[in-house]
Amino acid sequence: MNHLAATLLYALAWVVARLPWGVLRWLADGLAWLWRRIDAREARVARRNLELIRPDLDAQGRERLLRVILRTTTRQAFETLRLWTRPSARNLADIVQIHGEDLFDAALADPRGLIVAAPHMGNWELLNQWLAKKTPLAILYRSPESAIGEAFLRHVRANVDGAVEQVRAEASGVRSLLKRLQKGGVVGILPDQQPKAGEGEFAPFFGKPALTMTLLSRLAQRSHAQVLFCWCQRLPGNGAPRFALHVVPAPAGIADADIVQAVAALNAGVEAVARRDFSQYQWTYKRYSLRPEGSGEENPYWDLYR
Repeated sequence: MNHLAATLLYALAWVVARLPWGVLRWLADGLAWLWRRIDAREARVARRNLELIRPDLDAQGRERLLRVILRTTTRQAFETLRLWTRPSARNLADIVQIHGEDLFDAALADPRGLIVAAPHMGNWELLNQWLAKKTPLAILYRSPESAIGEAFLRHVRANVDGAVEQVRAEASGVRSLLKRLQKGGVVGILPDQQPKAGEGEFAPFFGKPALTMTLLSRLAQRSHAQVLFCWCQRLPGNGAPRFALHVVPAPAGIADADIVQAVAALNAGVEAVARRDFSQYQWTYKRYSLRPEGSGEENPYWDLYR
């Protein structure tokens, strides 16, 4: 039943994605306008994040930035429908600039293995397809709460070019990632998902403590693998989406034996990527919902749950 529902969802996505990009952009911008108009969850969360980390802006400045963030978010959603339902070769033609590919190729040739840190910046689904073209890899993912949602994601991401293994974020999955790295393989991790309470360390992110995963740094410590940050950044313009793909070294200290220093370096790397184009980062995510024990701080999103 879940497989059938996922297949039907894919068929719907395929139909929508066949619309001209001008129509999809109009639909995306209309959805962003509606989110602000009805004060939807996405608008409330992004606005609260701006209140938390952009005290340099007044209320009007934050609202202007919010409008841009929501338009970027909805356009990215419609872009992704196209990416999920077209051949990867066609999608990769949308990458018109590549910066740092030599770093990536050198890391592939290194027997220590490679960890790709892929923040929620730009379009990470297109990045997955570029990575799959370059090398076999395993991607760590967190299972959606809906079984149908998981079946759909597995369907649209299934073995891009036969090169991607999807690994659940659980103990057995982590062990398989370590084994892959120890054999010189490649692993992809989204480094900016908030872990569960007790499974991470707090480190500054845009000047505010955020619970941060320790998994990436511990894998780097144990395997001695290289770590590179990679993302696909949308280029300016209202025409069909075009992207610049970036590869940069991870900050020094990301594999430090002191895990507090390591996760601080990890967050510094994510923040540096997000600052490349603030509006393309995923600000509709509740990044600061868990607060340091004993800080007296409450979940800053509590009053948004309605």
